[in-house]
Amino acid sequence: MENNVPTLTIKADSAQLQGAWTLEHYAQLKRRLGAVKPALRRLEASQLSELDTAGAALLVELLGARALCQLLPNATGLSVERQALLLAVAEAMSDHEPPAQPPSSWSDSLAALGEQMLSGWRQFVLLLGFLGLTLSTLAGTVWVPSRWRVTALVAQIHQCGLNAVPIVALLTFLVGAVVAFLGATVLANFGATIYTVDLVAYSFLREFGVLLTAILLAGRTASAFTAQLGSMKVNEELDALRTQGLDPITLLVLPRMLALVIVLPLLTFIAILSGFLGGAMVALLSLDISLTQYLSIVQQVPIRHLWIGLGKAPVFALLIALIGCLEGFKVEGSAQSVGQHTTSSVVQSIFVVILLDAIAALFLMEMGW
Repeated sequence: MENNVPTLTIKADSAQLQGAWTLEHYAQLKRRLGAVKPALRRLEASQLSELDTAGAALLVELLGARALCQLLPNATGLSVERQALLLAVAEAMSDHEPPAQPPSSWSDSLAALGEQMLSGWRQFVLLLGFLGLTLSTLAGTVWVPSRWRVTALVAQIHQCGLNAVPIVALLTFLVGAVVAFLGATVLANFGATIYTVDLVAYSFLREFGVLLTAILLAGRTASAFTAQLGSMKVNEELDALRTQGLDPITLLVLPRMLALVIVLPLLTFIAILSGFLGGAMVALLSLDISLTQYLSIVQQVPIRHLWIGLGKAPVFALLIALIGCLEGFKVEGSAQSVGQHTTSSVVQSIFVVILLDAIAALFLMEMGW
């Protein structure tokens, strides 16, 4: 029985197999040899008593499929049948073995950067194509009331808009209070604490109101769109819709896109009011600025700043909805793919929102608006 105990003895660049490499001893071998990754030139198996596919698979995992195939022709003590078994298992497992990675260098980094840029360009072109497809479908649907999905639109407005009001209001209230605190801390050095109100008003009307709301919806709604459509694709529900003659763009994308375009300006307005309320609380409690004085200063801010902030909202909403739906359609059929594309949709949405907001800020500053 002792002769059947499986072992692997490594001496210099050679390995000696002993005992029974069978399914019965697989767990024992796995625990003992799981961390061993030898580099060998010779294989000696004269004391190998038994071998089956489990032992052969473990040996392939240990040595590597390519390395084992190179060792087999010169191996000693292996019968023709056992060599054929090891070769068959190694060839079968070689398809799942990752290719050897060459040493990293600056050229590899440059190539990886080029691949990332090319992937980003392809994603941009794909998004433009999806935008054109969606808008053309919308143009063809507007004039056909029978194709309107009013129930789906109302449901999406409730889910994307009404359910998001508490988190949007709370976050912007807190940010408004933080902006007022920071502004008062800096402006107090110049005896201009009263201008904290202007700081809060201008920042929320032009930037913070729409930007914070868009980022929240990018994380909350774009991910939901991707997960919903991705799960439908995994379950082959999209194929079922096409089989029934229904267009997934009309049925699934348009209600989500239109709902987000409708609710994002409304949520932006709520965010602006919440930010004002947070600033008013700080002004009232810490800066000795009454609520009446606070409101009178806010009323002196030109109304165009409100329209600038609200004007960005539909553009951000359109892109967030399109990115979320597009990533959902790109899911390939597994739970892992759903997770990857959900993460990708959130990252892309936030990146696009911040990028466009920065471009708009530069443009408006140059135009003097």
